[in-house]
Amino acid sequence: MAITIGEAAAQLGIEAHVLRHWEHVGALTVHRDANGYRLYDHDVLEQARTVLKLRQVGLSLPEVTAAMSPKKSAAQEVVRAKIAALESEVRRRQQAITFLRHTVECRHRYLEECADCATFVWDP
Repeated sequence: MAITIGEAAAQLGIEAHVLRHWEHVGALTVHRDANGYRLYDHDVLEQARTVLKLRQVGLSLPEVTAAMSPKKSAAQEVVRAKIAALESEVRRRQQAITFLRHTVECRHRYLEECADCATFVWDP
């Protein structure tokens, strides 16, 4: 049984315009009835849940679309690239935490007065 866009949006906890946008950019495939109304059946709702989950973990809509490719290798490539980007971000954030912890405990008033602070290196 198919439901309306409003009902689908409510089930997913998002606004209807988000579903329309996902459809517009190709991240979601929605069938329409004879009057042009969008029909959200079980399969479309599952597809929308997948889009939502992928967005929640940080994939952009183009990445989501590519990750939902019927070709498994193409999807895996996108996901692997996102994992690498997230791991790099985690490393940068950890370096920032290490630096900030040092500055909290540093006895120097200004960063340039501390040899440790001055030599702190960020990994790209």
